[in-house]
Amino acid sequence: MSWQFGAAVAAIVLSALIGLPIGHAMLGASVLYLLLAGLDMSIAFEQMLQGLYGSYVLLAIPLFIFAADLMNVGSLSDRLLDFCRALVGRFRGGLGHVNVVSSLIFSGMSGSAIADAVGMGRIIINLMTRDGKYPGSYAGAITAASAIIGPIIPPSIPMVLFALVSDTSIGFLFLAGVAPGLILGVLLMVMNAWQARIHDYPVEEPVPLRQLPMITLRAVPALLMPVILLVGIYGGVTTPTEAAALAALYAFVVSTVFYRSVSLRRAYETVRSSAKSTASVGFLIAGALAFNYVVTVEQVPLAIRGALSGAELDMIGFLLMINALLLVLGCLLEANAILLVIVPIFLPTAVSLGVDPVHFGVIVVVNTMIGLATPPYGLLLFVVSSITRAPVKETIRHLLPFLGIMMVGLAVITFVPDVVLWLPRLYGYGG
Repeated sequence: MSWQFGAAVAAIVLSALIGLPIGHAMLGASVLYLLLAGLDMSIAFEQMLQGLYGSYVLLAIPLFIFAADLMNVGSLSDRLLDFCRALVGRFRGGLGHVNVVSSLIFSGMSGSAIADAVGMGRIIINLMTRDGKYPGSYAGAITAASAIIGPIIPPSIPMVLFALVSDTSIGFLFLAGVAPGLILGVLLMVMNAWQARIHDYPVEEPVPLRQLPMITLRAVPALLMPVILLVGIYGGVTTPTEAAALAALYAFVVSTVFYRSVSLRRAYETVRSSAKSTASVGFLIAGALAFNYVVTVEQVPLAIRGALSGAELDMIGFLLMINALLLVLGCLLEANAILLVIVPIFLPTAVSLGVDPVHFGVIVVVNTMIGLATPPYGLLLFVVSSITRAPVKETIRHLLPFLGIMMVGLAVITFVPDVVLWLPRLYGYGG
């Protein structure tokens, strides 16, 4: 690798340290590299534009964001929360269980950990801290931990990005995320039950079983969202992008016409908010595509493959190294940036060592999502702390047991590939 590439990497690091968005940093570093190397900048930007405008799958991202924003501003979240309280709220630490289950369900609509934490998380945090039932730091910790599940269970914006840079099937990636998401959800509920017993957190007054049918009926329109997505994609009716459009349309109709909880003015504001979020993600993708061109010119993937071959790493050693690397990077960098830059570098080596690309995609996504809640700079830590107004240090203290048990889940997902791949194989995946 050349000194020009080293200068580009240094430019990214320095730009990130002074607070420049990572997308801007990668774009600036790419321009610097091209100037220093005397290469034609038009080629790099042609690659970037082809990646942005030539990828039909990218349209799924703004549509999933819009559907999630509609869920947050409408009454769909409230109805889902009532359903979850009736389902698991009766057990010790019940509101913590509600937090996890609501994330499992809401993840079938948003595909974003931040959307989950800001939307459903804000509501459940207020419930947990009301009347001093739970410390704000604990409510924030379990909200951050459960929000991680959102982008693992379909739909998933990070998996869309992985498919973009790896040319892997989105449908099979979505299916592969189901079992890992459920495993992490169960582990979080086990840890919550243990913490509730240790700290003597309260038992909620159970919702009478006779009310359960009516509560479920009120939540049915919201619960149908993931069904529409999954049936559309795996029934062969729609592509993932078309399913995202259908989900956004369904969320709009249900919120504005069926529940009448979102006015046209509020819907317009939601469109504007979604557009801003989409622009932010789009700029990150543009910067990553430009930098990936630089990485390709420098033949970084080949150099890394050669280095790992020299080290004689087998598949287990490689996966251990990738997990360690991604967990460290997840503490420092934005998750989507990691996906867009790291995956093209390490995927060829993973495949050459016999790692299935769909399995590798799930490993990468789970790692980067855990990184969102990992100290010292996990974004979810600051999101939930701003909601609870609890010190970040206290939130981290309560979060550590949840991070610990998620590491157990990560080990299972990494070293037992059949757990990840059995559902895609059931639907015809040949990996």
